[in-house]
Amino acid sequence: MLTLDIDDFTLELKDGAFKNVGPSNKQATVKMYDMDGVDVREYGDKRVKLAFEDEQGSEVEVALFPEQAREVREELELLESESDVLE
Repeated sequence: MLTLDIDDFTLELKDGAFKNVGPSNKQATVKMYDMDGVDVREYGDKRVKLAFEDEQGSEVEVALFPEQAREVREELELLESESDVLE
């Protein structure tokens, strides 16, 4: 399941094209639950891409710099050692 929440977001549809209406100070939150697949791969010269997909075909991709990827790995290892969640 994918949820997308965009604050103060308005689109204009004109001649078959979407156009942002209003200021460009939008904020969004994307959440994905019940993932069916996870992929980790190189992205560009210096980053790592995490790709998540649910059973309905929705996808979320996140590109991380090496230090961010290491931080995610360290946090997962810490959670695994301190919690029953990752057993």
